[in-house]
Amino acid sequence: MTNNKPKAFLFDLNGTMIDDMAFHNQAWHNILTKDLGASISFDAVKKQMYGKNQDLLERVFGVGHFSQEQIDQISIEKEHRYQAAYKKHLTLIAGLGNFLEKAKQSGIQMAIGSAAIPFNINFVLDNLNIRSFFKAIVSAEDVVNSKPDPETFSKGAEILGVAASECIVFEDAPKGVEAAQNAGMKCVVLTTMHTKEEFAAYNNIISFIEDYTDPVLQEFF
Repeated sequence: MTNNKPKAFLFDLNGTMIDDMAFHNQAWHNILTKDLGASISFDAVKKQMYGKNQDLLERVFGVGHFSQEQIDQISIEKEHRYQAAYKKHLTLIAGLGNFLEKAKQSGIQMAIGSAAIPFNINFVLDNLNIRSFFKAIVSAEDVVNSKPDPETFSKGAEILGVAASECIVFEDAPKGVEAAQNAGMKCVVLTTMHTKEEFAAYNNIISFIEDYTDPVLQEFF
């Protein structure tokens, strides 16, 4: 990345483009405790919310506890509940609309690299009418290994035709930052769900921002 000018931006979705992680947390906590009988706190669920839905269920209950059909049913039920609760609040994080437009005008390519299923990605992109900004979308269904494995971001960069060293990843979760680090990519962290202290293990972080109005982002253009 010459003179700190990236060629591509790779965005995580939930908690990074929209501030919705508390709604995911609530939907999962209700399903895990009330529907499935797990004894797990709200904060403990928060720590498990990375990777694919199947990964989360296997971390909580163990591999093989549910059939694949059951996992699929639980997963889509959770997403229906999340969308029903969050839809009236659906909006981009402050400044992101202008940031996407400026990146587009500057010739910076953009991709989404998310552990969400297409059902949730489409919910955001189509309701907010921002699909046209993204040349590549990598979802949970497009990778074998989810974050913190680098596959999500590496695949996005490959589709864009941009080297890892010329990409900036935008993330909100420690495991997502770890995935970017494993992919050889620098990262900007949105502090929507986690504190700065929770990212102490990673050395690929350029800066922490509350939203996309932060003036530090102008250094990328």
